[in-house]
Amino acid sequence: MVAAIDSDTLAAQTYRLNHPSSLVIAKDIRRIYVGALLKKVGLVPGELDLVAGCPPCQGFSTLRTMNGSKTIDDTMNDLVFEFTRFVRLARPKAVMMENVPGLFTDARLVKFREDIRALGYQSVVEVREAADFGVPQRRRRMILVALVGRLPELAEPVADRVTVRDAIGDLKNPDDSDDPAHNYTVRRAVRVLEMIKKIPKDGGSRNDLSVEEQLPCHRRSDGFWDTYGRMSWSRPSPTITGGCINPSKGRFLHPVEDRAITVREAALLQGFPDDYVFDMSKGRYPNAQLVGNAFPPRFAEVHARKLAETLRSAR
Repeated sequence: MVAAIDSDTLAAQTYRLNHPSSLVIAKDIRRIYVGALLKKVGLVPGELDLVAGCPPCQGFSTLRTMNGSKTIDDTMNDLVFEFTRFVRLARPKAVMMENVPGLFTDARLVKFREDIRALGYQSVVEVREAADFGVPQRRRRMILVALVGRLPELAEPVADRVTVRDAIGDLKNPDDSDDPAHNYTVRRAVRVLEMIKKIPKDGGSRNDLSVEEQLPCHRRSDGFWDTYGRMSWSRPSPTITGGCINPSKGRFLHPVEDRAITVREAALLQGFPDDYVFDMSKGRYPNAQLVGNAFPPRFAEVHARKLAETLRSAR
């Protein structure tokens, strides 16, 4: 990776810590001059192998759009077209875009594909399940790949799914770890802790508890049954979101320990390397948001390798 851009300063700093040889720019993409960037990394238009990224997806998410039943008027939705600008000016050999499934049916994606087709790119786009590509997590994502002058192919699914146990089963208890992304202080109300202890191990849910054992707010609710649920050892995890270390946000309790998963466990379930560094001086919640917003690295790797293979064969 010769350069990376993100307006989120924590995302940029985290990337810098883990990829010191890359140029990392913490700036709004709209303020980036592509020609100047290419010059800075010693390239000219047409030399770059790949432009890859994920335009902001909040305006296309199923949660905000109520599963597509309403349109969210978010100005960041149009940042898809900044992707077009980069492709037009950098003329990479290949393009890869990831996003939530909601973009798959959006008119902006249609226009994006038409625009890059006019530049000579042929593209393929599908919604795929990340768990089919070695990610220990169920996460449906849109993936688009494009090549100059030829139709690309998406990578084939891998044979076996990776489970929660495969990803985090060997980790120490946080209290015995010196990893700041795994061992940090968490305080919860006694009533909440008592309820968590009663939830059956390995896949249990608060739905397994009697009405009297549930929190008062849950007694009044007729939905969101995954909140305060445990993950199952033998399956991929549920989708890791920005709230992944808060059991009130989803099925984010450890399979057998009476706690939520940690930032480190969330990162491993996203497919990050086990030695990936997080700046925990910013606190656990910003880092959990960072992890939840990420494009699962393993998912990206599988498709990037397929593109690299195609580019090598073309040479």
